[in-house]
Amino acid sequence: MRLRYLSRTLPSSESNSLLHHCFFSTILPLSTYSTSNTQRETYAELLRLCLGQCRKVQTHYTFDEMSQTRQQALKAGKLIHGRGLRLGFWSNGLLGNAILDLYAKCGDIDSAEKAFHGIEKRDVMAWNSVISMYLKRGLVEEVVMRFRSLLSSGILPNEFTFATVLSACARLKYVEFGRLVHSYAVKMGLEASSFCEGALIDMYSKCNFVADARHVFDGSKDLDTVSWTSMIAGYIQVGLLEEALKVFENMLKVGHVPDEVAFVTTINAFVGLGRLDDAFVLFSQMPNPNVVAWNVMISGHAKRGYEVEAIEFFQNMRASGVKSTRSTLGSVLSAIASLAALDFGLVVHAEAVKQGLNSNVYVGSSLISMYAKCEKIDAAKKVFYGVDEKNVVLWNAMLGGYAQNGYADEVIELFSQMKGSGFHPDEFTYTSILSACASLECLERGRQFHAFIIKNKFASNLFVANALVDMYAKSGALKEARHQFETIKTKDNVSWNAIIVGYVQEEDELEAFNMFQRMILNGFVPDEVSLASILSAWAKIQSLEQGKQIHSLAVKSGLEKSLYTGSALIDMYAKCGEIEDSYKVLHGMPQRSVVSMNAMIAGYAPKDLDEAMILFRDMQVEGLKPSEVTFASLLDACDEPQKLNIGRSIHCLIVKIGLLYDEEFLGVSLLGMYMNSLRDTDARVLFSEFQNWKSAVLWTALISGHTQNDCNEEALHFFQTMRSYNVLPDQATFVSVLKACAVLSSLREGRQIHTLIYHTGYDLDELTASALIDMYAKCGDVKCSAQVFKEMNGKNDISCWNSMIVGFAKNGYAEEALRIFVEMKQTRVMPDDVTFLGVLTACSHAGKVTEGRQIFEMMVKYGIQPRADHCACLVDLLGRWGSLKEAEDFIDSLKFEPDAMIWAALLGACRIHGDEIRGRRAAEKLIELEPENSSPYVLLSNIYAASGNWDEVNALRKAMRDKRVQKFPGCSWIVVGQKTNLFIAGDKSHPKADVIEEILMDLVLLMREYSYAPEFDSLLHEEE
Repeated sequence: MRLRYLSRTLPSSESNSLLHHCFFSTILPLSTYSTSNTQRETYAELLRLCLGQCRKVQTHYTFDEMSQTRQQALKAGKLIHGRGLRLGFWSNGLLGNAILDLYAKCGDIDSAEKAFHGIEKRDVMAWNSVISMYLKRGLVEEVVMRFRSLLSSGILPNEFTFATVLSACARLKYVEFGRLVHSYAVKMGLEASSFCEGALIDMYSKCNFVADARHVFDGSKDLDTVSWTSMIAGYIQVGLLEEALKVFENMLKVGHVPDEVAFVTTINAFVGLGRLDDAFVLFSQMPNPNVVAWNVMISGHAKRGYEVEAIEFFQNMRASGVKSTRSTLGSVLSAIASLAALDFGLVVHAEAVKQGLNSNVYVGSSLISMYAKCEKIDAAKKVFYGVDEKNVVLWNAMLGGYAQNGYADEVIELFSQMKGSGFHPDEFTYTSILSACASLECLERGRQFHAFIIKNKFASNLFVANALVDMYAKSGALKEARHQFETIKTKDNVSWNAIIVGYVQEEDELEAFNMFQRMILNGFVPDEVSLASILSAWAKIQSLEQGKQIHSLAVKSGLEKSLYTGSALIDMYAKCGEIEDSYKVLHGMPQRSVVSMNAMIAGYAPKDLDEAMILFRDMQVEGLKPSEVTFASLLDACDEPQKLNIGRSIHCLIVKIGLLYDEEFLGVSLLGMYMNSLRDTDARVLFSEFQNWKSAVLWTALISGHTQNDCNEEALHFFQTMRSYNVLPDQATFVSVLKACAVLSSLREGRQIHTLIYHTGYDLDELTASALIDMYAKCGDVKCSAQVFKEMNGKNDISCWNSMIVGFAKNGYAEEALRIFVEMKQTRVMPDDVTFLGVLTACSHAGKVTEGRQIFEMMVKYGIQPRADHCACLVDLLGRWGSLKEAEDFIDSLKFEPDAMIWAALLGACRIHGDEIRGRRAAEKLIELEPENSSPYVLLSNIYAASGNWDEVNALRKAMRDKRVQKFPGCSWIVVGQKTNLFIAGDKSHPKADVIEEILMDLVLLMREYSYAPEFDSLLHEEE
């Protein structure tokens, strides 16, 4: 402190001069300057001072303190060396060795080498100093070379020499040379030395020759703590942790007191075995645990998933006065990241700044990861750009942070910066890059990186290979993912998980299960990811039996109560309708989490919203913070007007707790809730409050909501508004807006959208193409429908086949519909219920009664249960073409109560063929089911009128008046320019009604001139 004060108060030149004098006089007392002292006394004083500095350097300090101590010792050494040079006796005897040893301990290789070569008679101590210096500096090959030079010089090594060289052999895994050194030590009779024994045990252990290490260990007559510790570390090195603990127990039995190294080594073994309680007991026995012991406990608990305990150890360490190291901060930040405990992360960040470790790349990368896990990417960026000297680890941490938070574009940009800064990507860099490509579903860019990876010879790296499988799978390129997977020579669980998850995401459940079985047959034990993925697959197709089999496998693996597997089991049972089993799984889990509660709420919400809300309240009582998934599950269940109030309450709670509901995930659920509740205006108000008007997902939710509520003109309006904001539509947008065009028969808008689809590349998408086919067919342009269908590259999805079949059938092209059906079966695409409905409709229009019967029977053979609309279609087919009795018998044979659609089909057929008896029965059933529907009255009236039974006609009219049944007027519309003109029977509200009526009268006169006579007998009755 006194020197620091002087340096601040004196002028620069005076300060330096005085400081030099003060420092030198501190190292060399004034007595050494007296000419009356003999050279022997001076020599002894210099030697004493030099040895004192050596002892200081040997003392254990923290990293920062050690650096300062070495600098001071090195400066003192040079002063002593200079004094010895002036007196002419530095290179003789002990002083020369001491100066050399001090340089070596301070790590000054150049000064040490000069001192070594300046010593007149180099003995084994001088050699040991140099050899030990190279070992400490990590230059282990130089150690071996110097040992050979020592032997060549004729100097005999001692036990310290052997110990140092054996340590170098251990680091180099140079066991053969180590055996030669062992033989030399035996010849010199030094193998029994405690230094040699410990070094031999350590060397053999680190070279994985644990049997040789044990042979040396068992042959020792007087083992010291170093030898015991080396043997324990040896067993840990090869993974024999139980054996390591046995050695430790024997060490205690023979009365050896473990030192800090032994304690830490054994605690590490307990941690490695997952015996954290035993580790804690041993840790508690340490008199004063050093920072290494604390670090083992912190990192051990953090890696084993005991993050809270890891943080508690860190707090206790701080309370005990032990100063953190970069390893401490890195481990505790890892625990904080797992918990997303931002508040505590800020405390640790402050400590890192206080100790000057925030600019350390190891601590910096841990801080970046912590902030990224806490979704504070701006804070992570600030740490990243605050570190001046970056390395690949730091770049990777920032890349990983961006990737985890979905900032895929930023990943690509940062990767370019990294390359521009001269850093070479490693396997972890590429995993982040490929993860970003997977998030963006940017397949082409992923392929480019794949080529770059091959060029830089990283393709064989397991981490990179797994990331490639994941990237291709998540981008939907399963063939490429599978090819990449098959090229991996040494697969691990991550490899199998990536391909299984890929198949599950692409809804290829069968192939996912095949890969799962193959994984087990190859000797891999399923982990949480694979079990959760395959359970998700069975949940999607509601395959309860297979799900139960996986449950059994999870029990055998001991993973049924783990977080992800348990949550997947809850989800599987819920989706298969087994809510009670879901609840049993939840109650069997040792600790409830947000994930498991979300799965349970998602299971209950669609079936029992009240119970889901009770679970939601329980979740909050237990201190679990609801996530976006929680709220989305509840909002999605508010799918009818009666549940609007619950939906609004949830909306208020979302705002109250500060969740960003204008983000896509919650925004879509909120819009969906209001649209499902038929509150279109509320949905539009909510949308106007969103800040992210560039989100195609939010626009699509608004458009599809209006389409579903039959507000198709509004849907088209919002699509046009979306385009005015330069938001690029996606597949879902196009499908929704094309549906609106189809309902409105807006062929002009449909064609414009088709042009946009072509330019954006979505014409290659099967679902979009199917929507185009449907739109053209419903607008009556079957030719364009067929052209879109013909130009499709792939027809793997049933939807495009259905659209084409139904399109042909509805427009009267029955033969073409049947031809497409035959073609579909030839391509081995499995028909579904919609397919058969379309084919039956085609048969009905074409009068193919025999084929219709066969199609209906075929549907049953395919395992498809006929719905009411299928039955109505068959009734229409049979009745329309004269088989009224067969149609009636078919209705009577149904195992369910026929609905209005079925009776309407029979009534329509009776009208065509004038069957009063069956017509009366059908009409009575239809009136019973739909008393306010005018259709049965009108159709039955037409049947009576056709047969001249006017009394019954008048009776039906009276019944309609008495029951106040009104016939809804027919309507039609036509698009002229940008305007849709709607016409309703009897309505004259159109602004040009007079002009239109005049033109209509002219057309009637013209028709009369050409002798056109409409059929008034039934038409008049239908107009009423």
